[in-house]
Amino acid sequence: MTVVSVSMPESLLERLDEFAEEHGYTGRSEVVREAARNLLGEFEDKRLEDRDLMGVVTVLFNYETTAVEERMMKLRHEHESLVASNVHNHVGDHYCMELFILEGTLQEISTFVGKIRATKDTLTVDYSVIPVDDFERTLAADR
Repeated sequence: MTVVSVSMPESLLERLDEFAEEHGYTGRSEVVREAARNLLGEFEDKRLEDRDLMGVVTVLFNYETTAVEERMMKLRHEHESLVASNVHNHVGDHYCMELFILEGTLQEISTFVGKIRATKDTLTVDYSVIPVDDFERTLAADR
């Protein structure tokens, strides 16, 4: 295997080591490999290709020490046709949550989430997608 050097904050490294120990991994490399496979596989789900999707993306950041909020608004405007709705909310004394509701293809949503994740100083990025056609079939069956 190739050895790769990765930079991360000490606090994240500690969490990674604790996670590995608590869940029976042989070490942090095994956790990082699994995380990488999961991340890469998230948008490689063939069942979602060529379908209309709804997506929800939640971003948490510290508004006092970063320019994340400005970047979120820039991305919202760059992807105006994808972003159906956007909610900004304050969390505690120092944090903000940005919630994006998306309507588009897997590729469009993947690109948007990738840009959000690449934004420096985001604390967490979480998302989910559902096919709209499944939703429409379920509604039709209930009628």
